[in-house]
Amino acid sequence: MTTTLASSPAADVVIVPPAVAPVANAKIDWEQAITRLLAGLSSTQQELLEVLAEKRARVAAVDVAGMNELQTREQALLERLQACHARREELLAAATREGLPGDSMTSLAKRAVPAGKGTSGEKLRKELATSASRMRLLQNQSLTNWVVAQRSLLHVSQ
Repeated sequence: MTTTLASSPAADVVIVPPAVAPVANAKIDWEQAITRLLAGLSSTQQELLEVLAEKRARVAAVDVAGMNELQTREQALLERLQACHARREELLAAATREGLPGDSMTSLAKRAVPAGKGTSGEKLRKELATSASRMRLLQNQSLTNWVVAQRSLLHVSQ
């Protein structure tokens, strides 16, 4: 499936692989699966942070046309973020079926991908921590945008 983003400066086309139901007795390469998930999640989070910053600037400038223009990009990014969440849930369910931890990607990575100083397992755990931090940043930026929008509405109503 191919998703086209409306005037995204980072990418014009994003290819999202379809979710494939696990084949019975198929062994999952957990390092590769988690790395792919994080790659998609990271790029989506970064693009969403950029859109939120641009949106905040347009709200502060009372640029209604500009905000409407951003809505399509923001919606496409939110759909990509939901697809990442769905893939995460699929991976955690598959991990549970294999007897691995299915409560979080971090606990799955700790158990399924060997760690050691300088190994790919260590790098993967750092990427998971970075992704979690970026998600908290997204939440904060969304809240900031909401506050800016409320202040703008208050100012307009006075």
